[in-house]
Amino acid sequence: MTAQLWRGNWMTKARIVSGLVLFIFALLHFLNIGLGLFSPYWMDQAQQLRLAISRSLPGTVILYAAFSVHAALALFSLASRRTLRMPWWNWLQFVSGLAIPLLLIQHIIHTRLAHTLYGVNDQMDYLIALIWNTPDGWFQALLLLTVWFHGCVGLHFWLRSKTWWSPLAPLWSGLAVLIPAFALAGFMIEGRRISAVFADPSARQVEMARFHWPNPQSLQRLSEITQRGELIFLALLLLTLAIHLLRRLNRRRSSVRVRYVNGPEIVSPRGLTLLEMSQLHGVPHISLCGGRGRCTTCRVVVEEGGETLPPPSPSETSSLRAVNAGPNTRLACQIRPTDPLTVFRVFRPDGRRDRAHASRGQERRLAIMFLDMRGFTARTTGQLPYDVVFLLNRFFDAIVPPIQDAGGSVDKYLGDGLMAVFEAEDAQTSAREALTAASGLSDALAAFNATLATEGIPPVRIGAGLHLGDLVLGEIGAAGNAPRTIIGDAVNTASRLEGRTKDLGVELLISAPLLEAAGIDIAPLPLMELRLRGRPLPLKALPLADGAALKRLIQDTDG
Repeated sequence: MTAQLWRGNWMTKARIVSGLVLFIFALLHFLNIGLGLFSPYWMDQAQQLRLAISRSLPGTVILYAAFSVHAALALFSLASRRTLRMPWWNWLQFVSGLAIPLLLIQHIIHTRLAHTLYGVNDQMDYLIALIWNTPDGWFQALLLLTVWFHGCVGLHFWLRSKTWWSPLAPLWSGLAVLIPAFALAGFMIEGRRISAVFADPSARQVEMARFHWPNPQSLQRLSEITQRGELIFLALLLLTLAIHLLRRLNRRRSSVRVRYVNGPEIVSPRGLTLLEMSQLHGVPHISLCGGRGRCTTCRVVVEEGGETLPPPSPSETSSLRAVNAGPNTRLACQIRPTDPLTVFRVFRPDGRRDRAHASRGQERRLAIMFLDMRGFTARTTGQLPYDVVFLLNRFFDAIVPPIQDAGGSVDKYLGDGLMAVFEAEDAQTSAREALTAASGLSDALAAFNATLATEGIPPVRIGAGLHLGDLVLGEIGAAGNAPRTIIGDAVNTASRLEGRTKDLGVELLISAPLLEAAGIDIAPLPLMELRLRGRPLPLKALPLADGAALKRLIQDTDG
């Protein structure tokens, strides 16, 4: 499941890794500044600890390599883009990312370089004293906010496809506001303190000696280096824009025609990806990852002209294989049409904005239970419809509570049976909840049958199959009428296990993957090797006569 976060080509992965390194450094840096809210001593001690890592040889190499890679990839991305049309959040992240180096050059030169060239003791209060009550102080505050905004946006759009991220969003939103506020508050408090110290001429001399304050000539030299650094970066940025514009002018010499099934027909410059063509011409085209090849929501079925496209790259092949895509399916963000194409958008936006994120699917590894009432057809033959419905509702009233009490929920009722899912934080907890629910079914069924006996009604028997595996949860159906459901091979397997309980004459059939995930040693258990329809390989499962036997197994494991 974690591999989803690292999907993409080497540049995408390099952007993620370098961004994480820089985000962690920025987070520690801002927390360090915020300690000035409490004590300059704490701020100084935290900085010494932080610099021991970041200014060590490994730390220096990792930090500056991450910065160089991240900045180089941003410039390369700008130069290689076929169009500047992109979602607004992508624009904000792009602009803030390009602004950071320009704002950061002065900070690096007056701290790290000043320390290296002139032996400046670049403690946090030195920098604050240097820029306090100057325009540079406002620029450094802007740098802090820009870095934090850029990092938070990148982190959110990297993690938003994971189900565990959504519940953390309120906490993360709070931290995203509090951390820069904490840093700026520490900056303000320490700035006022150091300003008051520097107001006393004698104390000022002591502090300047402690900082090894650079003389006017050194400060002038640092300013000159800063200006040169800013000019170099601006020149690189202008060169990047020039390359981008030249590429666009060159592409306009030739064009390609693309027809969308159930959509418009466009003529677009060659060299663009199909997704960029869609964006350039305002054709609705879903792409949750922003066109980085880390999801498959932009995929299309190429109905005509597919033979003119180059074969998919390894990263595109991996993404398509993950969704069992057909041979004519391609990712719109990865193909660059050079000849006429006819394509069908698999996920075609319908113009509505009320479709939840769940409508696009979430992948989880969870436990599934299929449960069925045995002999339902024979039992209800000749009965009035009201009596049939009444019996079923009483049956579900009896057996559903143990499932819900264990943490499960009924995803759907299937006539005389049901499918339940156990949506826990992790696979182990989900498996344990499923076993707890199954162990309580016998007691609930016994109580229900005792009630039926007093009414002269034959007892009810059940069969339940339990399995754990990868599932896809999403809202499936027409917009505005799309109930949440669960699909995947694990669902089919659990259903097949439930069907085999009847042949084996047992109440429960539990797969080995679920038992192992729950922490149960399967070596001494009498597992059966079953061949299930739809599965290429046999599956080992544990047959149990009833829930009481499962309850004893759980107690032996826990005890």
